[in-house]
Amino acid sequence: MDFMSITIGFLGLLIGSFLNVVIYRVPRGESIVSPGSHCTACGYALRPWQLIPVLSFIIQKGKCSNCQAIISWRYPAVELLTGILFFFTAAMSLYMEIHLARLALNLVFVSVLIALAFIDLDTFRLPDVLTLPLLGLGLLGAFLIPGNPTGWESVLSALGAGGLFLVIALVYPQGMGLGDVKLVAAMGAFLGFPSIFLAVFAGSFLGAFIGISLLLTDKKRFRQQIPFGPYLALGAILTLLWGNQIFDWYWAWVR
Repeated sequence: MDFMSITIGFLGLLIGSFLNVVIYRVPRGESIVSPGSHCTACGYALRPWQLIPVLSFIIQKGKCSNCQAIISWRYPAVELLTGILFFFTAAMSLYMEIHLARLALNLVFVSVLIALAFIDLDTFRLPDVLTLPLLGLGLLGAFLIPGNPTGWESVLSALGAGGLFLVIALVYPQGMGLGDVKLVAAMGAFLGFPSIFLAVFAGSFLGAFIGISLLLTDKKRFRQQIPFGPYLALGAILTLLWGNQIFDWYWAWVR
């Protein structure tokens, strides 16, 4: 189990490198396939040794080897984050003896959540090209792959959570976008009931806590827009990894 989790963690580093491409190109409407990876400042086509996750950033000292433009620290950060989350997703899934196909589905879920979180941070948008396929994949996987949630549970969770957020978005469009609605519906499809409510609660709590902290430190002004997607994604990942343990702790505490 440890070897497989570590192997999947290293795979996550590679996937994280690809997610950097998705995060940069999708909001710009560019292809994620062509052209190949290149310096965004000078267009220099990166060599294979310059595409090694994390290590290439360190070797090049955070600069393009051609034009010496600064490479954002976020590139290795996304790679490391993806590798770490892949490791924990694999470790928890194997510990709970989840079907391997569902493990693969969960890894896709985590990957898209990471991409959406960073895109929302940059653009305050959650693109349909990512949220809608994620919703469809969650529903399809629930019907085809053994485990939780089951197919109809996935459908009802997606409709219930998405419908609730749709009402909020219609009543208060300044604070909730339709992208958030679609993301929550996709989370419901993957997590099922009652896990979706834990994910939304955790995301809302984290968003409120960080938002208040930013206001108190004058890093944000009152009524200034704050992206909700990253907090929803974080709540979903926490629930995916440790939701069962949180529910067990809660019921033991209230009894």
